[in-house]
Amino acid sequence: MNQRFRGPLGNQDGILTIGGVAATELFEKYGTPLYVTDESTIRSNFRALKEAFKRNYGKVRIYYSMKANSNISILRILLSEGSFLDATSPGEIYLGLKAGFPSHRILYTGTSVSDEDLEFAVKMNVAINVDSRSQFERLLKIKVPDLISVRLNPGVGSGHHKHVVTGGVGSKFGLTAREALEVYRMAKAEGVSKFGFHMHIGSGILTIEPYLTALKNLLDLVVEAKNIIGVKPEFIDIGGGVGVPYRPEDPEFPLNEFTFEVSRLIKEYDARHELGGPTLCVEPGRFIVCDSTVLLTKINDVKVSEAGRFIGVDAGFNILIRPAMYGSYHEILPASKLNEPVIHECYIVGPLCESGDVFGRYRMPHLSEGDLLAILNAGAYGFSMSSQYNARPRPAEVLVKNGSHEVVREREGFDDLLKGQRMASWLR
Repeated sequence: MNQRFRGPLGNQDGILTIGGVAATELFEKYGTPLYVTDESTIRSNFRALKEAFKRNYGKVRIYYSMKANSNISILRILLSEGSFLDATSPGEIYLGLKAGFPSHRILYTGTSVSDEDLEFAVKMNVAINVDSRSQFERLLKIKVPDLISVRLNPGVGSGHHKHVVTGGVGSKFGLTAREALEVYRMAKAEGVSKFGFHMHIGSGILTIEPYLTALKNLLDLVVEAKNIIGVKPEFIDIGGGVGVPYRPEDPEFPLNEFTFEVSRLIKEYDARHELGGPTLCVEPGRFIVCDSTVLLTKINDVKVSEAGRFIGVDAGFNILIRPAMYGSYHEILPASKLNEPVIHECYIVGPLCESGDVFGRYRMPHLSEGDLLAILNAGAYGFSMSSQYNARPRPAEVLVKNGSHEVVREREGFDDLLKGQRMASWLR
């Protein structure tokens, strides 16, 4: 079958390779389902983004959005590249610290935040980006921070599915400009000395226009806060959401144009309104890790009926939920039969007792039980959204580097299904 490879993938005599390692070798050693991540791709993606911004703006921080993939080996790779961390929960703060990130390199942006969440963030001494006035008022009762950032709902949202649009009318995220100004006013009165301005409009965005519209609204807030309250921005954080191509025909995100236009707009406002040269922050997740990872899955069953040809594999939406949850497309390759001709239309389906456990309809060569498939672009929101649904243990994760490979998360077993459970005393 004809195939245009991206990222870490290759074809060695009809066998898919990932970071120079044959998929069949990984299958034989580690079994399936199996997440396989290539370290060099993560580093390359991070450097491409960092260099694109550096060409256009002097002070830049990249906060990796760790909700995309929070494996501590991936976090350690990004720490070595100079990344900061965008954490959305106390658990993510904990993992970031365990991976070696110092607290000053972590920004906590939660929503529906509890007092306990705030107390943990304060105890860990990480910067906090507030999502509501109530959150800020409760934070003041715990501690007056040196720095506070406020998440604006800029009135604009975008994303690949309605569930990932995080700005605009009806969104639960962020404050209006009027509400944000009041929080900045309160913060200054309480003695806060440094201020951040933040937005995040969605995920999987492939055009730059929504960013620029939202950024203008954020910058207007920055100017108002300076003129009315007398606060200047320590940083301006444009959030994440930069998309990647999932289908072979999808275009690449216009990274150079994006970094140029974002930088130009901030520099224009800075020059016109004397903002003090704020640091530009960005929070990519998917862009950094998505194409670094392949999900290997074995064919358990081939069923041919009046409804079609069904290829049953050992990975379901308990392992990769995006197709079931968002209707997302993931390219799937016959990892052990790349050179064979395509002859069938078939449905790739998982082992869960759910009619929605379907990855999609694909054109494939003749496939047999025991063959290996590779689900591409599985590095973002793959394992991090996995579950033990249908009492199926989670898979292993393997990291590949220059032909070497090593387990970075052990495969769960049946004992893990019982972890934390105990029988009620009256049932024993």
